[in-house]
Amino acid sequence: MADKSFHVEVVSPDRELYSGSATFVIAQTTVGELGVLAGHEPLLGELVPSGFVAIVEENGTRKAAAVEGGFLSVTGERVTILADSAQWADDIDVAAQRAALEAAEPGSAEYNHAHALVKAAESLNK
Repeated sequence: MADKSFHVEVVSPDRELYSGSATFVIAQTTVGELGVLAGHEPLLGELVPSGFVAIVEENGTRKAAAVEGGFLSVTGERVTILADSAQWADDIDVAAQRAALEAAEPGSAEYNHAHALVKAAESLNK
């Protein structure tokens, strides 16, 4: 299993959200949703302002975080997500964020924030 895993880090300006080994990462970039497996070609991508990142750990556990902007760096053995802000999906009150999403104007900072939180929480159920 070790040859199919790679190191993943998710960091924001105020904290390191995740550091560990994973077998799969999904990130929403400005050019579309991207899946990364071990040995992926190197790339640099810009994260969307209202997206999420999903991580499948070596033991099969799926984690997701709302990620608002930033960058994704992929090398053959490492994925680094440098997010403007990030929050674990498990910590999200989905009903409250859906209400905030409906009340906010599309494209506003409030809308983008609520959208990122709702999408992260929904991605755990996939």
